[in-house]
Amino acid sequence: MLILAHLIDGTRRYSDLRRRIPPITEKMLIQQLRELERDGLVNRTVYPTVPPKVEYSSTEYSKTLCPMLQAMYEWGNLHAHRSGDLDTQQLASEPKHNNPTYPINSPR
Repeated sequence: MLILAHLIDGTRRYSDLRRRIPPITEKMLIQQLRELERDGLVNRTVYPTVPPKVEYSSTEYSKTLCPMLQAMYEWGNLHAHRSGDLDTQQLASEPKHNNPTYPINSPR
């Protein structure tokens, strides 16, 4: 779900996703992106350049998950603040979205 949250606002390159989700291993990120693509939640675009350029974006279908992602984000923040588990590492890895009060925008 974290990968989808980072793709809701737009297209991202693999290296950008890797930077935004530091705790994930390269193997796991690749595996998750492949599964999301297979399930129709992520578009993968390969550009015939050297070196190859690959971009990932959310599909219209995945944008229907926005309300659920929003609810999970709100619950997670409430729980993290309540339990004192929220730290700067987690804040740095959160998706940056246009809406300052809530990171996951509804589909347009």
